[in-house]
Amino acid sequence: MQGRRSGWQTARMRFTLRRVAATLLLAAAAAAGVLLAALQGGPAVLAREDLGALDAARVVALLRAHDPRRAVSGRVSAVTLHERELEVLLDRGARRWPGTISRVELQRNVATLTLSARVPPNPFGRWLNVRAQLVQTNGLPALESLRIGALPVPAWLGEALALRLVERAELLGELQLTADVVQHVRFAPQRLQVVYAWRDDSARRMMEALLPAAEQARLRVYAERLAELAAREAPAWEMPMTRLLVPIFALARERSAAGNDAAAENRAAIVVLTLFANGRALPSVLPAASDWPRPRPLRLLLAGRDDFPRHFLVSSALVVESTGALAQAIGLAKEVADARGGSGFSFNDMAANLAGTRFGELAMRAPEQLQARLARGVTDDDLMPAWADLPEFLPEAEFVRRYGGVGAPRYAALMAEIDRRVGALSLFR
Repeated sequence: MQGRRSGWQTARMRFTLRRVAATLLLAAAAAAGVLLAALQGGPAVLAREDLGALDAARVVALLRAHDPRRAVSGRVSAVTLHERELEVLLDRGARRWPGTISRVELQRNVATLTLSARVPPNPFGRWLNVRAQLVQTNGLPALESLRIGALPVPAWLGEALALRLVERAELLGELQLTADVVQHVRFAPQRLQVVYAWRDDSARRMMEALLPAAEQARLRVYAERLAELAAREAPAWEMPMTRLLVPIFALARERSAAGNDAAAENRAAIVVLTLFANGRALPSVLPAASDWPRPRPLRLLLAGRDDFPRHFLVSSALVVESTGALAQAIGLAKEVADARGGSGFSFNDMAANLAGTRFGELAMRAPEQLQARLARGVTDDDLMPAWADLPEFLPEAEFVRRYGGVGAPRYAALMAEIDRRVGALSLFR
């Protein structure tokens, strides 16, 4: 009797194990099927390489015109964005996730957003392609349809997933601010209009939403070190940029070795230095910094000039906070504007822009390598290419006569030579 019971229990256990195994296999097959449908071999959209000075200038002008720090609280305003301008802004936002590309298509009452994100190597596909269709409502747009790769996703599930992603990316503050400020979004062919009204606390909330608490704490560390370094300097109004660059990045290296993200440390160092070089106090972009230590004003020099540090660091900051293409385009936009009524087009300023862009790219692409290189010390010749023979202060008419304008063969040839000089610098080899 005991033997029969034991045999029956053994048979039952085997049956149970077979059911569990079958269930696990079915679950694995279903998961594999989902991954096969969701992941694809190539991106649905390609990175844009045609950003130009005009695109950058328009985006910068829009941001300045609708800055909440200059707005009247409660006043209803509207901004119109064309597809290309919106794509520049979306591309900027997508750079929070390296390897992500986005595109937008605007039609009457409908907007279609396509996003392609590179994923780690796997047997199912290297790209996650997402296509979302938004429809106009009386307030914020609503999600009408969502497709992840070849897999359709119900709108209600898509909204839940989007909210979860927003939470994980620490973007809830930005989402809530948008919901509080934006009154209506209208879609039209190739453009959209946003109707909004800033509130008394909108500037503070926007700046703090853009910089999570961890980023604010990181910036404070570098702001405090910068104040200490400036205070140690002998009484003077100017100093070489390298005298601040090296010790600030020594701090970045120290914090990276302690387990902090090296690229994030480099980004914070560059942002703090950029604001300082341009005479901007941190509270101007981050109200929470109003009680942080402030460094005494100093004029920074690179290759003996006080304009080169501004060009170099602004271009670098635009890279670590944006895209290299946009950084170069904004630098070019300033030079074109100068040629039309400012100081004139200067190719040596463009050399500083390109060097700063390369510095920012290295700070993100190989953060520890840059920290180690700076720890050995750098001179102006490591940061700035030969520039004394480059034309500067060219009025627009003279610039066009000699170089044919932006994009012309003679202009492109000289820019290629400047880029070659930058690439030959020991810091970037």
